[in-house]
Amino acid sequence: MLLEYYEKLLQLKCFSFDDAAKIFGDERKARNILYTLKKKGLLQSVRRNYYATISLETKEAVATPFEIASYITEDSYISHHSAFEFYGLANQVFSDIYVSTGREFREFEFGGRWYHCMKTKRDFGVSLQKTIRVTDMERTVLDNIKDFDKVGGLEELLRCLEMITVLDEGRLTTYLEKYHNQFLAQKVGYLLSFYPQLKLSDGFFDYCKKNIGNSSRYLYRDLKEEKSIFSKEWNLCVPEDIMQLISEGGEPLV
Repeated sequence: MLLEYYEKLLQLKCFSFDDAAKIFGDERKARNILYTLKKKGLLQSVRRNYYATISLETKEAVATPFEIASYITEDSYISHHSAFEFYGLANQVFSDIYVSTGREFREFEFGGRWYHCMKTKRDFGVSLQKTIRVTDMERTVLDNIKDFDKVGGLEELLRCLEMITVLDEGRLTTYLEKYHNQFLAQKVGYLLSFYPQLKLSDGFFDYCKKNIGNSSRYLYRDLKEEKSIFSKEWNLCVPEDIMQLISEGGEPLV
């Protein structure tokens, strides 16, 4: 009987206590089953009331880190640099997984990966890739440009952008309207202008320029203490060696 319970949970890979209670029809019964499966090494706690089934062969979680991240909360999804990793576009693989959700959770470690909460009310530009919820390419690019000083850094961002072959400018424009953020439009227009392989039109960059306001800004906060140059076109202070950083990017992936 215990093996039957295990096989039911194995189909889910990762699940909440409420999921288990629905399957077994009773909270007390579910709690007893989960306790026994954990004692047998067939189940592990990912975090409070969240579990992962363990493979009989490998003795490791059946769910991938991205699957685990997708179901931490009811609305969680892979974002930022982790989305680049999912699409195979990351120059570096981080031990950190960035998870966007409307419901905040404390960061935690499981299976050698750290899961970080990026709390947001934004729910657009999210797609379901089999069992994984992840931002689409356009939302991924915007999130990474918006938060590169917190996640990944500028050099890693530039290398990831170099590996993208095309972006849907209609989606980019729609998402930028939803962000309604002048600084983001400023950074997006400036940085993406260096990547002709993205096939963005002059109209897209005109849109960005019309939505940056009149303020001069630094590309990132710490740049105030570094050597910088001023882009008059974008009213933006950027690193003095920005062209060198861009030229050192990787080759585009087809």
